[in-house]
Parts: sequence; C-alpha cells; structure tokens
Amino acid sequence: MTTAVEDVSTESNGVKRPELIGFGALVGAGALLVAVGTRLLTGPFAVVALSLVFASILALVMVAVTGTPESRRKIAPYGLLKPGMLWLALFYLAPLFTLLRLSLSTLPSRFAVDAEFDWNFGNYAEAFTDFGPQFQRAFLYAGIATVLTIAIGYPLAYVIAFRGGKYRTLLLGLVVIPFFTSYLIRTIAWRSLLSDQGQFMSVINALQLDWLLETLQIMDDGRLINTPAAVIFGLTYNFLPFMILPIYVSLEKIDVRLLDAAKDLYSTSTAAFAKVIVPLSIPGIFAGTLLTFIPAAGDFVNSLYLGSPNTTMIGNSIQDQFLVQNNVPLASAMSFVLMFIITVFVLIYSKFFGTEDLA
Repeated sequence: MTTAVEDVSTESNGVKRPELIGFGALVGAGALLVAVGTRLLTGPFAVVALSLVFASILALVMVAVTGTPESRRKIAPYGLLKPGMLWLALFYLAPLFTLLRLSLSTLPSRFAVDAEFDWNFGNYAEAFTDFGPQFQRAFLYAGIATVLTIAIGYPLAYVIAFRGGKYRTLLLGLVVIPFFTSYLIRTIAWRSLLSDQGQFMSVINALQLDWLLETLQIMDDGRLINTPAAVIFGLTYNFLPFMILPIYVSLEKIDVRLLDAAKDLYSTSTAAFAKVIVPLSIPGIFAGTLLTFIPAAGDFVNSLYLGSPNTTMIGNSIQDQFLVQNNVPLASAMSFVLMFIITVFVLIYSKFFGTEDLA
C-alpha cells in the first residue's frame, strides 16, 4: 500500500509523459535544422527556427533538472541521442534533401547559377540512358576489386590474428601505414609504378610475361597503365586495409579452443577452417565488403589517374557534370541513382549474410 502511494506521489510531482517531451523535442529540433540547412527557412524565420531548437534543448535540461528520477530515466535516452541526431539532421539529412530537390530541378541554361525546381524526373531517365556504361563499369570494377581484397586480405588477417604473436601490433601498424599518406598521392605514385618505364613493366619485360598478360587482357597493346586492370589494381590497393581490419577483428574474437575441439572430433585442419573459422568470420567479411565496395563504386580518382576515357566510372561522370558541365540537376540525379543501387545491393547482401553479429 505504501509503495502504491509513493508511486502516485512520484507521478504527481514529476512531469507527465516525459518520453513524449523528449521525442517531440528530438524530432522537432531535427526537422527545424533540416529546414534551415536546406534554406526552406531563411532570414527571420531561420532565426526563429534556431531559437526553437535551443529552446527544445533547454526544455530537456529543465525536465532532467526539475523532474523526478523516473522522469529523468525516461527522458535520458532522448537527451543522449539529441547531439548525434542534430548533427545528422544538419550535415546529412539537409544535404541529402537539397540533393534530392536539385535532382528534380531544371537548369534554365548552361550558364545559369540556380536551378528551378519543377519535378523534372527526366534527369533520372537521362542518368540511366546516357551513363549506363559508366554505371556498369563502376560496379564491375568495384566488384572485382572487392573479391580481390577478400582473396588478399583474408589470409593476411588470418596470419596476423593466429600467427602474429608478439609481432601482431607491428603487422597491424604496417596495414594502417598507407593511411598516413594522402589517397591522391598514393594513386599518383602507382601511376608512376605502372607506367611504361615503371618498375612493373621492367619486371614484366624481363620475365617476358607480356604475352601472358595480353592473353589474360590485363595488358593492352603492351601497356599496363590506362587499362581496366590498372584501375582495378588501384582500387584493390587503396581499399585493402578496409577489408583486412574488419576480418581481423572477427578472427581475433574466435576462441582457438574451438579448433582443438574440432580436431578432437577427428576433423582435419581444412575441415575445421571451413566449418569453424569461416562461418565465425562472416561478420568481418560482410563489414569489409561494405567498406570496400561502396566507396570503390563511387571512386573517380583511380580511373582518372590510372585509367583512360574507356575506363570512365560513374564517379568521374558525376564529377564532370558537377564541376565542368555545370549540370547540377543531372549530376544530383546520377548521385541518387548510385545511392539507390548501392542501397538495394546492401539490403540483398545483408539478407544472405545477416548483420546481427556485427556489433
């Protein structure tokens, strides 16, 4: 009876439905920041919107200070979520909404500065019809590079996790070292290595492997640079650490006693690897694939410096439409098409591999 009275007293002294206040403040502040970030609200209206955002933050603080412990418990998740959600609203949702609006706009002329919003879905049709080969090359090159990073990165991650010993930290450091150099500088360096007078061609000519590489269509007319193989090689090299590290994390968490148990049950080393190690490392492969394929599909640096006009990827076309042709609506539509295809791929891929173990 005493407990019931205390609960009623606590409810009467506290704020009613504090979770609704927290949720409303979170959603409202996010919507206002998106409106300001997309310039739907300007001038005095933007000032009022920002004032309301600060007021919603102050309201959460006041509820937390003056409310009961139960009120603070219910409102705490929204207070913790608010900084991150406001950041996402301003720097992710607002630019994304702006990009969507631009993709449905029309540029009056090539030299016009501002596009007119008129629900122009023709930009999406043009993105598919005029840039289909670039989309195909982007996903083909990214897919091959992802498979190569798995083939190269998995053995490296396995050695570091199970055979690294006291050198494990050093080996991980060697994997991360490329990040200490600019992505652009690394790509330009590989252009020098793959050039006709570079080290790779010197070794190929010395070993007389040019005929084999020509047969495999890795080289074209005696050249390694400016070929699809060079672009794929650059993608593989630049994104290899993004595959190694997630796989290493998954392998490191595997209890080696599971292998001993498998061998006690008369399993061979190969069977134990296939039935124990590989299934338990799938979350790392899944994460590494996403971290590799998604940025590789939108990359334009490797194709620009290592490829040729015949290896142009969709990232190069988007950059050209944005910065050279000044066709911002078409470039925005191409970007959204790329994001949509990648999203569909991720959903299908996660259906097969699952994401419940990634945390």
